[in-house]
Amino acid sequence: MTAELRDARLGAVAKANSLYDHDFAAWVVQTVAQLRSGDYGAVDWENLIEEIEEMGKRERRALKSNLVVLLLHLLKWQYQPEMRCGSWRGSIVEHRQRLRDGLRESPSLQSYLQEVWAEAYRDGRERAIAETELEATRFPIEPPYTIEQALDADFLPV
Repeated sequence: MTAELRDARLGAVAKANSLYDHDFAAWVVQTVAQLRSGDYGAVDWENLIEEIEEMGKRERRALKSNLVVLLLHLLKWQYQPEMRCGSWRGSIVEHRQRLRDGLRESPSLQSYLQEVWAEAYRDGRERAIAETELEATRFPIEPPYTIEQALDADFLPV
């Protein structure tokens, strides 16, 4: 590679980094155009790789977040039956749907769901204690439901 070509590529990468830092949407458009045209030398690979890694992390965070909210409302449903309302049931339905959609779009997340099950339950339990103001001892330390029950559209704890 000639010094001239190397300097041109370094300049393109510096410009891409600047665009990434100041106008993310424009950086995305430019990066997609570069990839589609096969101009791989001009691609801001470092930031592209970071963004792809972050996409995977966002998928996992969304899955766990939906699971926490689902477990929170299942616990509230079970341990505060006198307070049951349509919004709790609606939240249960919504977060089950989000989980099903996420797992359908990325089936490999099924193993992650199992991996974070206990942690998501602990987080949901903690929120249930805070929101209901019931004694912590009312809520089991271990999940009282299986993953299959939690995701089952017909399951509501009694």
